[in-house]
Amino acid sequence: MSISVGDKAPAFDLPTDGDGRLKLSDLKGKKVVLFFYPKASTPGCTTESVDFAGLNAEFEKAGAVVVGASKDSVKRQDNFKDKNALTFPLLSDESGTLCEDYGVWVLKKNYGREYLGIERTTFLIDETGKIAQIWPKVRVKGHAQAVLDAVKGM
Repeated sequence: MSISVGDKAPAFDLPTDGDGRLKLSDLKGKKVVLFFYPKASTPGCTTESVDFAGLNAEFEKAGAVVVGASKDSVKRQDNFKDKNALTFPLLSDESGTLCEDYGVWVLKKNYGREYLGIERTTFLIDETGKIAQIWPKVRVKGHAQAVLDAVKGM
């Protein structure tokens, strides 16, 4: 599935770290920063998540909720969150449905080897549930700040 700016964000209802659940509909009326990362506790994913956590108070002040998502289990998300003092919910999409709905489960290539995996992507969802901005193939350095700037500009 391909998603474009202006499209209605695909709904979700998934388990989170801490044995919680989160539905997109629970966040209606708020801006949502939904970022997908390939695997908890890997260097790039840790840096990206810690950067978002460092700016989380500013996101909240701007009326936005940050949510991370990967195919990691709830237990792995718990460990990742605790180890890095992350301050926002982490969705566990073990079935891959959310990743497919948002079009981030893609064929990747590394050293000539092809495999399916999550393409690091961030979606900014507006208060009405529509996609306001998409950052595909994210480069981690400075990304969280760029997303915060976009949120503040809404």
